[in-house]
Amino acid sequence: MTAPLSLVDVIHRFIESDAVNLPVFNSAAARIQQELAKKEPSIPVIEKIITSDQALATQVLKIANSSFYRGLAEVGTVRAAIMRLGMQEIEKIVLLATSRQQFSSADKAINMLMKKLWQHAVGCAYATVWLSRRYTYGIDQSQAFFGGLFHDVGKLLVLMVVEQVKRRNSNLKITEALLLEAMARLHAQEGAKLLAQWNMPEYFCVVARDHHSQEIDEKNMLLLLVRMANLVCHKLGIGLEKEPFLILPATLEANLLNLTEIDLAELEIVLEDTAVLCN
Repeated sequence: MTAPLSLVDVIHRFIESDAVNLPVFNSAAARIQQELAKKEPSIPVIEKIITSDQALATQVLKIANSSFYRGLAEVGTVRAAIMRLGMQEIEKIVLLATSRQQFSSADKAINMLMKKLWQHAVGCAYATVWLSRRYTYGIDQSQAFFGGLFHDVGKLLVLMVVEQVKRRNSNLKITEALLLEAMARLHAQEGAKLLAQWNMPEYFCVVARDHHSQEIDEKNMLLLLVRMANLVCHKLGIGLEKEPFLILPATLEANLLNLTEIDLAELEIVLEDTAVLCN
């Protein structure tokens, strides 16, 4: 008699099949990244890309006017947002706006996990950027933000696959504990594969694959920064995990990055403000 497949096996087989609908990287975000990679990016081009998608333009203005970014007066146009915040911040906002829609589900249990996963992604993205600017690590803000935002994309993939599996079998009962176990076991490998399918640079795939690895490449600054951001979010309970007793200055990542207790305490304060970006 054949033993029943575990949830991990079911998810893995489903991902390997042609039946699964994979998350896709937003074309508008990709075009803006391509434009910003140029020596002299064009503000009118970036404005046109954003305003050609009404939903995207609305989300960009909403985030730009949030308490995290807002200045003395609200901005009413995409051009005004670009001029006030600068193109590096607009790139972050576009990535947030275009990625947020992926983290939702009609399934209540899955949607609750996706909401926490989104909070963690945003927290890690801004934490990685903050850390990258603290000292000279040779990592630019775009790399830091993308690496932090998508390091756990494999968990999103697992949840999307489970939603599709449940849709095919409405009587299937999957507990939160089983979902968390499946995400923990599959997300690093599957996240790296998904980023490769998105044609993302290898260093992002490595971050997704190795951000929990026991063996650390001490020369990979982007990986160390994302790992550190991940730990800070875990301590604060930003996301699916909460480790309030984690001693951040004592971690290997903090040691390798030469981060002090003061550095990490300041970062914790900064991260509290990112909650407004998750709504």
